[in-house]
Amino acid sequence: MSGLEIALLYLLAAVLGVVACRLLKLPPMLGYLGVGVIIGPNTRALSQSVEAVQHLGEFGVVFLMFVIGLEFNLPKLRAMRQHVLGLGLLQVVLTMLVGTVVMVTLARLLPGLWGMDWKAALTLSAALAMSSTAIVVKLMVERLELESEHGKRVMGVLLFQDLALVPLLVLVPALGASAENLLAALALAALKATVLVTLLLVGGQHVIRRWLTVVARRKSDELFVLNLLFITLGLAWLTEQAGLSLALGAFIAGMLISETEYKHQVETDIRPFHDVLLGLFFIGIGMLLDWRLVLQNWGLVLLLVLIPPLLKVALITSLSRGLGASTGVALRTGLYLGQAGEFGFVLLTLAEENALVPPALLNPILAAMVLSMVLTPFIVMYSNQIVMRLVSTEWLQQSLQMTTIARKSINVSGHVIICGFGRCGQNLARMLEAEGIPYLALDLDPDRVRQTAAAGQSVVFGDAGRLQALMAAGLARAKAVVVTYLDEAAAFKVLASTQSHAPEVPVIVRTQDDHSLDKLLAAGATEVVPEAIEGSLMLASHALALVGVPMRRVIRIVQDQRDARYNLLRGFFHGADDNSVDELQHERLATVTLPPLSGLQNRPLSTYALGELGVRVLSLRRGHGPPLTAHAATQLEGGDTLVLSGMADALALAEQRLLKV
Repeated sequence: MSGLEIALLYLLAAVLGVVACRLLKLPPMLGYLGVGVIIGPNTRALSQSVEAVQHLGEFGVVFLMFVIGLEFNLPKLRAMRQHVLGLGLLQVVLTMLVGTVVMVTLARLLPGLWGMDWKAALTLSAALAMSSTAIVVKLMVERLELESEHGKRVMGVLLFQDLALVPLLVLVPALGASAENLLAALALAALKATVLVTLLLVGGQHVIRRWLTVVARRKSDELFVLNLLFITLGLAWLTEQAGLSLALGAFIAGMLISETEYKHQVETDIRPFHDVLLGLFFIGIGMLLDWRLVLQNWGLVLLLVLIPPLLKVALITSLSRGLGASTGVALRTGLYLGQAGEFGFVLLTLAEENALVPPALLNPILAAMVLSMVLTPFIVMYSNQIVMRLVSTEWLQQSLQMTTIARKSINVSGHVIICGFGRCGQNLARMLEAEGIPYLALDLDPDRVRQTAAAGQSVVFGDAGRLQALMAAGLARAKAVVVTYLDEAAAFKVLASTQSHAPEVPVIVRTQDDHSLDKLLAAGATEVVPEAIEGSLMLASHALALVGVPMRRVIRIVQDQRDARYNLLRGFFHGADDNSVDELQHERLATVTLPPLSGLQNRPLSTYALGELGVRVLSLRRGHGPPLTAHAATQLEGGDTLVLSGMADALALAEQRLLKV
């Protein structure tokens, strides 16, 4: 097979693997690893062509490190310094120290099964210290746990692991030197890295900013992307020529660009290269794993799948507990970080290139790393049950949390439940307070909850995505639920809980745009408010006012646009404070409830020709059920409530016609 045919085989396998993972709701990385394992033994004979594609996959690591450098910034590090420089530092250092001691001891006790020197043990323990950022972060985002107590600790550890990889990329190749030259090789590698990084960071940032400014002024997307590739690969080549690794240069390139105003544009442009090439890298890693050899050594693989992750979980749990976390939070942190990571594969690949890992152990170690990552989504999924079973106080703590929420809402009814108390939620709360409407906000940021509660606002710590929290907040007694955060997965959870236990309570959802509008409405949202549409309306209103359109007409134009977009804003319900001449000239809303013994029962809505009066029927509510869409053929029944829209005179005539027996 030619190189092109091998590349096509890679791409086809990648597509099938990613589709399978998407269907199973697993990270795509597992799909890449899986197809690599499947096609590996069948293409191993075509070594020259395979190596050519695997070299291409190595650039995936380059772009991965570039993105890590791009996301690294000092303010983020300072904000999380307690978890990054505390728990993260201790986790990496102690995992490497304990892992090295244990592996060297095993090598002496079982030389036939686990033969290796201290350099191999140190390299493998460094790989063991890494966890999978791609898998864990994706799972925490889906579960709304980034701002939780264990989520902050997990993110801190992952951030330090990203930073620790930089010196490890220098250390591992240096360990490949002979014993008599090892100290000199380590000292020379450290000196090269220090000098090169210092020169690049001190003078490189100014050069990069000026160069990207010159390129951006040409207003050519193609030229901008070409320069990004040149900078990234150029610095990677420079560090490789200095005897260091390609990934180190890419990391520095990302750091240099992260401090410029082009950071976000760069992230968008580089993402396709990063994802595709990284996929090829993981396919290449999977191809290194020969499942036939794994079956021959299944006992060793099973031990490696169980023992190192368990030791890692125990170590992280102990460190978290010692640094002040509760037992439940500490155990969750350990469970989330027990698996191997993508950077572990990077270090293992370097170790193989420098002949640090015994060939007989390479396949069992690779298999154990892959399997630990495959098991991670299931461990995270059942982490709450594991913690509840192992930590006797966790059930009590969760019960106390629900009790706290219930105590806050027990004497409240007709209130608004605010899901998320960020800037949007706080603005809504101020408006509700001004109108004398009670509310209860649920938020997962303990600092925000503590500060806002101290200020006298009705806020409690709780996950609105959990049915128990919504029920404790008085969902059945609430007048409305408002989802204020921009997380559609969480919004769907809230909608599902509301529809199953309080379908009569309206839910308003905030979204970034209107891409999922129909899905949210179908899931039970009463109204969806896309920020993009509201932003465009405000932008248009300012532009119209500045070019001379009268303000009254600007307001009318914007209102017409909102009327066309939002069902609930097509008119308004008339009140005692709406008697001005201007208000009477607008459409309004009115509700008409049919008498229980009305003669209208089982008669279609079309019978009353409300359209001839200029009146529209927006919705129909039957009993205590949710609002329904009313059609001409809809059969009316006694007790039905109709929501009508029209001018005041037309509404009066429509009401007379509907109530006439």
